[in-house]
Amino acid sequence: MIANLIGGFISILIGVSLIGPIAVQINTIAGSTNTTGQTCTAGGAATAQVNCQLWLSSTWGATVLQLVPGFFALGILGIGIAVTYSSLRQAGIV
Repeated sequence: MIANLIGGFISILIGVSLIGPIAVQINTIAGSTNTTGQTCTAGGAATAQVNCQLWLSSTWGATVLQLVPGFFALGILGIGIAVTYSSLRQAGIV
């Protein structure tokens, strides 16, 4: 039981620590602004369109991609609930 709790805690700790970097990378890839803070537009100069290729080619794709950190966090939450429930079930509490 304690081994399951420790393993689950480590998994949750690693997962939670990865949410921030994943969100930053996805916002960099799918963002509607480039690295200099300019808004991506279809008629902008080529130098202003750095990191805007996904947003300009498919705005719905960029929007869906930005949902990934939320679903990743829900997955980590599910792991936490499953580990807690299985540990309590093994202990006979639930």
